[in-house]
This record gives sequence, C-alpha cells and structure tokens, in this order.
Amino acid sequence: MKYMLLVCGDDTADASGMAPVEPWVEDLGDRRVRLHGHRLALPDRAVTVRVRNGEVLRGDGPFAETKEYVAGFDILECDSLEEAIEAAARHPVATVGAMEVRPFWEDEDAETQIRALDAELTGAARERDVDRMAACYAPDAAAFADGREHRGTDALRKSMEGLLTGVTGPVIREVRDFHVHVDESVAFGHALVRLRATRTDGTRLDDLMRVTTGYRNVGLRWLIAHEHATLDTEERS
Repeated sequence: MKYMLLVCGDDTADASGMAPVEPWVEDLGDRRVRLHGHRLALPDRAVTVRVRNGEVLRGDGPFAETKEYVAGFDILECDSLEEAIEAAARHPVATVGAMEVRPFWEDEDAETQIRALDAELTGAARERDVDRMAACYAPDAAAFADGREHRGTDALRKSMEGLLTGVTGPVIREVRDFHVHVDESVAFGHALVRLRATRTDGTRLDDLMRVTTGYRNVGLRWLIAHEHATLDTEERS
C-alpha cells in the first residue's frame, strides 16, 4: 500500500546536529520503499488560495500560522502502516520536526487501469472507431512508427485514418508479452503487438511489432503519452 509522508519542519528547532537525509533516501530507494519525493520551498514562498462567493482570494504564506510547516514529501510503498511508521521514524527530520504518515486513498490498481486502456485501444481498432482510438492518447502524445513521427492529436488521427482507409473490415490487434512498470504519475509498457486486416486490394496485412509505450496519469485516468513501434523481423508465429 502507498503512503504519503509529509515532512514537517520546525522553524524554532536547532537542526545543526541533524543527520543528513541522503542515506535515508538512498537506503529506502534501493529497497523500493521510497518511490518518489522532493523538498519544498520555505513557507514564505507559499500562496494560499480560497474561493468565496465566486471570488478568488489569494493570501501570501501558508494556510496556518504555526512553527511547523511542510518542508517536503515522500511517497512510500509498504506492506503495513507499521512499516511506514518505522520508515518515518528513521527520517532525520523526525528528530527535530514531525512526520505525518497518511495512506493513499484506495483506487483501482494503476496497472489494471493501464491494461484496461490497452484493451480499449484493441476494441476501438476492431470497430474502426477513430474517435475511441484517439481518446486513448494524451493531446500532446508523440508516436513513432514506420520511421515517422506523429505528434499531437491531429497527426495521430490522420495516421489512424490512413491505416483504416487502406483496409476493409475490422483491424485485429493482438497483444502478447505485455509488461507494465508503474511509477506514480508515469508508467512504461512494452509488448509484442500483431496487427491483422485485409487490405483494400484483397491482400493480407499482418505486421508484428515491438511496441514501447509511455503512459501519463492525468488525474482520473491514464493516457498514452509516447509510443514507439518497430517491425519485428525475427519472431513471426
């Protein structure tokens, strides 16, 4: 399970004897407990935003006047809350400030969502639905195929329409050996993808490609942000 670790500094504490943070980061990173994190600027750089009666109210400084402030954050993946607490207790700032450990809201597993996105692309191709196919990609996505670059929604749609214009009937998209690695807001996948269809001249289209895909989490869903496809000349079964 993932946990957000809020690193709370104390501007009245003497941090001169605090141990360096780098060994903690390296140790938990090597063990894949710490997935991501970063320091934050000091509270005097903060801006607090409220909306009241439709008016945007901006205030300089943090949300609350307190000696403790959020100095940084870390995202942990632990088997239990106890393990996350143990990791937080080892953070050097815990000796002079405070660490807030909070579990992520439990949503559907990211890999499951990405595999569902890939299945949607397969279904859209079978139905020859360009709108559904294009909706699987981020507006600024870049795709590389046949030695050409297709960047942005318009270029991708044109490429998809060109494929469908050259064939009749459904486009069969078979995905094999699909592996996904997820790292917070981005993910990477690689697979063997076989496209089969009947060309308008009656001949068969049967291309086997090695496809590497980059995904981006846009808040409520994952989208394809980068795609690189090359024809596989060795494996054809």
